Amino acid sequence: MCDDFTALAEDGNLARRGLDRRTFAALGASAMLAGCANGFTPNKGSADVKEKMVSITTADGVADAFFVHPAKGAHPGIIMWPDIAGLREAMKIMARSLAAEGYAVLCVNPYYRGGPAPTFESFSDYRTPEGQAKVVPLRGALTPDAITRDAKAYVSFLRGDAAVDGKRGIGSNGYCMGGPFTVRAAAAEPDHVRAAAALHGAGLVTDDPDSPHRLIAKTQASFLFAIARNDDAKQPEQKTELIRAAEAANRPAEVEVYPADHGWCVPDSPSWDPDAADKAWKRMLALYATL
Repeated sequence: MCDDFTALAEDGNLARRGLDRRTFAALGASAMLAGCANGFTPNKGSADVKEKMVSITTADGVADAFFVHPAKGAHPGIIMWPDIAGLREAMKIMARSLAAEGYAVLCVNPYYRGGPAPTFESFSDYRTPEGQAKVVPLRGALTPDAITRDAKAYVSFLRGDAAVDGKRGIGSNGYCMGGPFTVRAAAAEPDHVRAAAALHGAGLVTDDPDSPHRLIAKTQASFLFAIARNDDAKQPEQKTELIRAAEAANRPAEVEVYPADHGWCVPDSPSWDPDAADKAWKRMLALYATL
């Protein structure tokens, strides 16, 4: 939901950190991430991980993705759906940290139909006028049917890899536009996707017949819906509708409005909030412990 409303909140967040939008962009992703990485490695004693880029055949082509998992053993698989800036170093850092907690993490390139990742080097790269124009057709291709097809291919990949424990459920987590994709993945593969976390997700409750909140009844998953305070201000009924849908479907769901703005979980976002991000991280790990 990186619209003008959210952009205003981002400006305020940057001001509190002594930055403006131009300075943030000038710092670059690598400098920002260097100061953020430790916030996504909560378990310092975790085992080594292996990582590689992989190619996955989908119904629409060949998707590239970043696959990282503990060096030894088989572990629950996780599909990670990036925010609007796509698969980039910030998402790889988060995927590595999740893998270090004992998960086989597939961080996907949602824009593979337009070319391999990275589409943007950083969130600030997306925030340029050129970046926002570039993303329009790429995001337009991410229809509900397309995401459903992709989710099936990603689940198939994970279940076929030796690093994934096929006897355990698969998790899914998504940020911003990736939030509703977690629900669609759980509905697409209800026998396998058993935990889904939507972190400052956009478009979870809409008037569409296939709105993500209406798909909860088609899943066998437990959910975490971590809502940004400015998203809640704009759509206060969202949290209530998510709770109602989960209760009607008899699906466990944790729904909470966080004291942070849209984008707070992602370290190269101007709205990144390390304290709120740490809380959401821990709640996601508690959800995944059920797999």
